[in-house]
Amino acid sequence: MSVATRFRGHVEFSRAFAPRPAVSHVLFDFDGTLSLIRQGWPEVMVPMFTELLPAQPGETEADRRRLAFEDIMRLNGKQTIYQMIQLAERIKERGGTPREPLWYKHEYLARLDQRISARVAGLREGRVRPDDLLVHAARPLLETLQRQGLRLYLASGTDEPFVKQEAALLDLTRYFGPHIYGALDDYKQFSKKMVIERLLRENRISGEQLLSFGDGYVEIENTKEVGGLAVAVASDEAHNGSGRLDEWKRQRLLGVGADVVIPDFRDAVALLEVIRGTVPLPAPHQAAAAS
Repeated sequence: MSVATRFRGHVEFSRAFAPRPAVSHVLFDFDGTLSLIRQGWPEVMVPMFTELLPAQPGETEADRRRLAFEDIMRLNGKQTIYQMIQLAERIKERGGTPREPLWYKHEYLARLDQRISARVAGLREGRVRPDDLLVHAARPLLETLQRQGLRLYLASGTDEPFVKQEAALLDLTRYFGPHIYGALDDYKQFSKKMVIERLLRENRISGEQLLSFGDGYVEIENTKEVGGLAVAVASDEAHNGSGRLDEWKRQRLLGVGADVVIPDFRDAVALLEVIRGTVPLPAPHQAAAAS
C-alpha cells in the first residue's frame, strides 16, 4: 500500500492497472457503493440464515454464522433471490425441508424493512439529508462525471422498484435518468452481466470504454470479463467517511480482478484524471502497480 501526495487517502492500484483515455460510460452498483440506506443488511440476513440452517452434529452457532456469511457475501451483487436459493439448497443438503426461495426473500425483506424504515421516512420527510446516506464524497464524483459528458448507469441486485425509489430519495435520479436497473420478479431476465452487455451493444462501444464502481464480486467480475476497468469501493459502511477500507471487501475484490481499490470517493475525482490519462499515475503508485 502507498499513498501519493495528490491523494488524500488510500488509493491502491493493481499491477494490471493502465489508464483508459477512451472511457465514455460508467456503471455504478447501488447498495454499499453509493447508497447507505440499507447499511447493515448482512446483520439482518446472516442471523436469519443462521436461525434457519439445520444444525449439524458438533457444529456451533458460530460455525453456521461463518457458513452463512460466506454464502451470502459470495453472491453479493447478484439479485437477492440467489442468496435465498443458496439458503434453500443448504437447508436441503443438511436434511431439512426448505420453503420456496421467494418465501425466504419476503421474510428477509420484512426484517430488513424494520431496520431501514426510519431512514427512508427521514429522507422522505426531510429530516435526513440525502448526502448523509451516500457513501462519502459520492456526489462530487457524480457531478464531475456528468459535467464531463460521461454517461452513467446504475445496476443493483435489489428489486428495481426499491432501487428507483431509494435513488429518488437520495437525489440520484438526475444523474442516471432512465438507466437505473434492478432485480425483476422474473429473476432470469435481469443480471448485471445483462445490463453491461446491453450497455455495450446499444451504445456500440467496446469494454475498453467502460468504467465501473462497485463493492461486490459481481460487478467487478462482469466488468473485467468484457475488458472494462473496475474500481472496488471497499467501503466501511458502518463508519462512513472514516477513510478506512473494509479489508474483507478489499481482499476479495482484488481477488476477482479489481484494478483499483478505494475506501470511499474522497479521491475519486483525482483518480478519474489518472484513469482517463489526463495526469500521470503518481510515482509511488507507478512502483506499486509495477511490482
